[in-house]
Amino acid sequence: MTGIVSNDGEKRLVLVSGRAHTELATDVAEHLGIELVPTTAYDFANGEIYTRFGESVRGSDAFVLQSHARPINQWIMEQLLMVDALKRASAKTITVVAPFYGYARQDKKHRGREPISARLLADLFKTAGADRLMSVDLHTAQIQGFFDGPVDHLWAMPTLIDYVRTRVDTTNVTVVSPDAGRIRVAEQWAAKLGGGPLAFVHKTRDIRSANKSVANRVVGEVEGRSCVLVDDLIDTGGTIAGAVRVVLEAGAKDVIVAATHGVLSPPAAERLQESGAREVIVTDTLPIEDENRFEKLTVLSIAPLIARAIREVFDDGSVTSLFDGNA
Repeated sequence: MTGIVSNDGEKRLVLVSGRAHTELATDVAEHLGIELVPTTAYDFANGEIYTRFGESVRGSDAFVLQSHARPINQWIMEQLLMVDALKRASAKTITVVAPFYGYARQDKKHRGREPISARLLADLFKTAGADRLMSVDLHTAQIQGFFDGPVDHLWAMPTLIDYVRTRVDTTNVTVVSPDAGRIRVAEQWAAKLGGGPLAFVHKTRDIRSANKSVANRVVGEVEGRSCVLVDDLIDTGGTIAGAVRVVLEAGAKDVIVAATHGVLSPPAAERLQESGAREVIVTDTLPIEDENRFEKLTVLSIAPLIARAIREVFDDGSVTSLFDGNA
């Protein structure tokens, strides 16, 4: 039997994974010191998905890991089916681990007759049988309130900051938010990088079209300074590439981009490589295909953080303690 048994012998932790990002799941299992539950998953000719676990999960605390990568709807559906299978196999508790939570950008209505897709996704997981949700750097904190149960909102910031400190002179750093909405996150970055100044990029976005925004100008002290441009995700790279351009045009010494989720939909790799950024840093919450890797890209492992959070939940510990009380 795979998994971890608690000291009193009363609980058993098991980790199961879908097919979206098996490398991450394997890394998380290694950090936990366990093996993944053997799982069979395949597609029928019409696209329907079949899943089955290769050993008993009865009475276990089950964690089902699936990052919502491309093709996103397929992997969400697979995770829902795995949750349903765990429920019907009498798992004691079921925690959905979605390092990248799909549809998170659709967290409110911009115009009439639109869905709130992030809420719908939370409802689907609850209906399927999930007791708990765990994710990394949700697009907005309010998504935690969409799920009717505990939500563990993990931060990649400590992982990213530890690396960025080795790449910049912290006495000459400005942290830049790509828009006004990320200022609070930028403030936290600045405090942990020595308390340097903040800046933000003023941009306009067409809410009627996806992935379309224009970076107009940068507001703040950037001239002659190393700038760290921080965001939660990079999709097509247009917003970040535009922000790098205006920061460099404002006289910045150089620019490093740091983001949690490397969605990297085409033509992101080309845009980022040609943007003028000295380095682009992401975590591996999503799989990054070879064609989306480029010379300036650095990918950091998020597996240690997820493994520690899973163990804290299993041991009835404090997930917040992983972030020095700041999460």
